[in-house]
Amino acid sequence: MKLKGRREFIQQSVMAATALTFPITHPFDFLDAKRKFKLSLNPGVIGVNLSQMQLVETASSLGFEAIVPMTAEISAMSGSQIESLLGKMSALELTWDAAGLPIDFRNDEVVFSQGLMRLPEVGAALKSVGVDRMSTWIMPTHDKYTYRKNFEVHVRRISQMADILNKYGIKLGLEYVGPKTLMSAQRYSFIRSMKEVQELLKEINKPNVGIQLDSFHWFCAGETTEDILNLDKDLIITCDLNDAKIGKTADQQLDWERELPGHSGLIDIAAFLGALQSIGYDGSIRAEPFNESLNKMDDELALQVTFNAMKKSFDLI
Repeated sequence: MKLKGRREFIQQSVMAATALTFPITHPFDFLDAKRKFKLSLNPGVIGVNLSQMQLVETASSLGFEAIVPMTAEISAMSGSQIESLLGKMSALELTWDAAGLPIDFRNDEVVFSQGLMRLPEVGAALKSVGVDRMSTWIMPTHDKYTYRKNFEVHVRRISQMADILNKYGIKLGLEYVGPKTLMSAQRYSFIRSMKEVQELLKEINKPNVGIQLDSFHWFCAGETTEDILNLDKDLIITCDLNDAKIGKTADQQLDWERELPGHSGLIDIAAFLGALQSIGYDGSIRAEPFNESLNKMDDELALQVTFNAMKKSFDLI
């Protein structure tokens, strides 16, 4: 299965390895709360193609605690199929991660308007199975829009989407993309840090719009645990856990070259997760490594390698 999403959006190839090593990291001595966030599986980002029901069974058998919703498949389900799906998830104690936002809101107004018209149908389908979170990314560059123009476009369009999603009880997470190298991909640079996306959220001013965190972007943007500790846990909609490419500084990292958590040790995974645990984040955390070697593995091995990396990372705290 070919990985779709931002990697395809920026039309770049992916090269990465998958060896698992873990660095010595400092503990969060003040932590005493039980972990509330869930270990989630998104099979598409590791090159594994599963149906929604297959994902339920596979995730549970491996030890995952949450799964991503497959919106198109859910939308086509009958009432009895939905009942069967939810019954299986309940029996296996699986919860939902965030769904992907199926709208291109970054460029053409006509394309955005057409997507917006379909959003109520998507919202209704997700509500029917209890999904209450969606997420999308913000590109840190644009060919036509200056920073200010792009900011205004994002405020208007995200506000429109948020109003529709709010009718279905759905929160929307915005992921900033941290690599400095991507800022020069097009003519004008845009949001690439937590503080900048918080400025965007303040201007949008919608109670159901928050942040999607990613340890890779947190690292590339030069952020610290203090940035996470200053967040309200309810502002975080979902989270990705990845490591960086060895041999490159934070400023040299490429968005389409990532590792499973714990691979290179460049990112302090224990500190990142420890900060999330400290503020009581209770959503899902999944791997999104953009890793060609992982995508080429047999499905069973790719799934096991991903689970092992995530579980070892969680065990660090």
